[in-house]
Amino acid sequence: MRVTVPFVCFGLVISAAYGQDAPNSAPDPSTKYSPYLADNYPNLVLFGDTHLHTAYSADAGLVGATLTPNDAYRFAKGEKVVSSMGVPARLQRPLDWLVVTDHAENLGLPIALEEDSPLLKESSWGQKISQIYAPRTVESAQKSYDTWMTDGLNIVTDPLGDVAFADVMWPRVTEAAERHNAPGAFTALIGYEWTSGPNGNNLHRNVIFRDGKERADQVLPFSAYDSEDPEALWDWMEAYETNTGGKVLAIPHNGNLSNGLMFDDVTLQGEPIGADYAARRARWEPVYEITQIKGDGETHPMLSPNDEFADYGTWDKGSFGPEPKTPEMLPREYAREAWKRGMAYEATLGVNPFQFGVLGSTDSHTALSSAQEDNFFGKVAVVEPTADPIRLEERITGRFTPNDSADDLLHADGLAAGLAAVWARENTREAIWDALKRKEVYATTGTRIRVRVFAGCEFEESDLVRSDFDSYGYTHGVPMGGTLDACSGDRVPTVMIRALRDPDGANLDRVQVVKGWREANGTLRERVFDVAWSDNRVPREDGKLPPVGNTVDPETATWRNDIGAALLAGYWRDVEFSQDQSAFYYVRVIEIPTPRWTTYDRLVFGAVVPDWIEDSHQERAYTSPIWYSPLQPE
Repeated sequence: MRVTVPFVCFGLVISAAYGQDAPNSAPDPSTKYSPYLADNYPNLVLFGDTHLHTAYSADAGLVGATLTPNDAYRFAKGEKVVSSMGVPARLQRPLDWLVVTDHAENLGLPIALEEDSPLLKESSWGQKISQIYAPRTVESAQKSYDTWMTDGLNIVTDPLGDVAFADVMWPRVTEAAERHNAPGAFTALIGYEWTSGPNGNNLHRNVIFRDGKERADQVLPFSAYDSEDPEALWDWMEAYETNTGGKVLAIPHNGNLSNGLMFDDVTLQGEPIGADYAARRARWEPVYEITQIKGDGETHPMLSPNDEFADYGTWDKGSFGPEPKTPEMLPREYAREAWKRGMAYEATLGVNPFQFGVLGSTDSHTALSSAQEDNFFGKVAVVEPTADPIRLEERITGRFTPNDSADDLLHADGLAAGLAAVWARENTREAIWDALKRKEVYATTGTRIRVRVFAGCEFEESDLVRSDFDSYGYTHGVPMGGTLDACSGDRVPTVMIRALRDPDGANLDRVQVVKGWREANGTLRERVFDVAWSDNRVPREDGKLPPVGNTVDPETATWRNDIGAALLAGYWRDVEFSQDQSAFYYVRVIEIPTPRWTTYDRLVFGAVVPDWIEDSHQERAYTSPIWYSPLQPE
């Protein structure tokens, strides 16, 4: 039987024959039509969060959080959920990927208390806290939290160390990630937080697995009860890879709250940094969380006095311990200064311990990864959006630091930040983890700016508008996170940048290249270059670009996109380049001013906001650096 089906297309009739007597039309395997068959470079930017806590964390579940990892993944995927305080919540746009990173220390304790778990009855301390929690009231939960803060954070011993508590709770966490992981559509990576805090100073790391449940369940999370020393964590990570064949990395965060310990000149044991330490740190900690709720960690105005954008989300009033913040701690707390000091270490050790990329994340303890200013659910459940006057005051003036003084940081000082953007080939655990490992990532303060950066020695300005910009960039240069080959002869590093605004957000003010370098005499330098900007502005005599303006109306919490640009592209040559000087280059993209989350709170709830909190701010993106080193092998 033969069936002929006519197709009419713009007056052209085509007949197609089907049936047993149809000729064999098998394609010639040598025929190549699609030009993309051999493409293997990253062509997707995927936005996610590497730092989110749920009710499985004691400092979340005992202060009001009821949502679980399952709820966190549902919310990240775009589903509507009801927050712990009973408020319906949804993202404007889903995330592409998420890591739930509940604290390893007594992981799942609030859930066990709520379930009245028999495991707790096997421990004397478990029995004690169970009795305190038993009434299941706000007051009993607070008393349980206070008890955990007193006993559970005593790092000398684990109060639940005499029972197999993590053996039960950890598989629940990995199971939730496995359930929601949908390769190609949404990625749920497995992870947790190692919460080291010697003397109250922040040395926290988020531990991220490349693997699924089968491998991750072969270990239990290494916690601060096991050790507060990062080197011990690296030992555990190395053992995991050796014993399971899996892969794992760690992401430090909040160096601004470490009181100089995060990027210290010595190890936690007080020994000077050596080549082995530097190599291990560079291996196990390829990226750093540069921005989140508890402040921005790019740089500080005292470290970068000539950078007018340095004072953004600055938290520099102390840590969570008794030791006061002092100016000499600052160089060992911020990313830009660490990158500069890393070049000095490379010159003496042959290894750069601080050659890390950057990303942003939320550190929310609500299970809600909400980084938009108009949809910010706060740091913890008790400060979620509300019209209740008592809780509303706590949402604004609740204290982050424990000193109860004028120098305390308030919740209103917190940022609705941030997001992690990775360049990957596909939305899978393997592709996203590999992007983190090779540092082809960037941070945003919550906006979804799209940024592409390539550096090389051969780029011309005309390459900026090539139709094959991405493939040409990979072929003739390196992307963010890469290391630049030596530029021979009279050639110098050139940087090509394309930045596109958040489709639902604000226009762009400017694109900048931040360069750091080490001179021959060992002096460390930095400079910020405006590369592309909007609105036909002309730099002043001092070289500074005039402000873009501000269209924010605080009374209505709105702004206009009649300033700025939707797309900015820039080509920059390092005309001061010297082949014998180490250097790094990263890109900072600044948006036009938009309302801060506290401005929305004032409009929606009538919140009374302290007068030092500005109505607007300029959100931004930071890319991972590209490095050049005269010490690199030929």
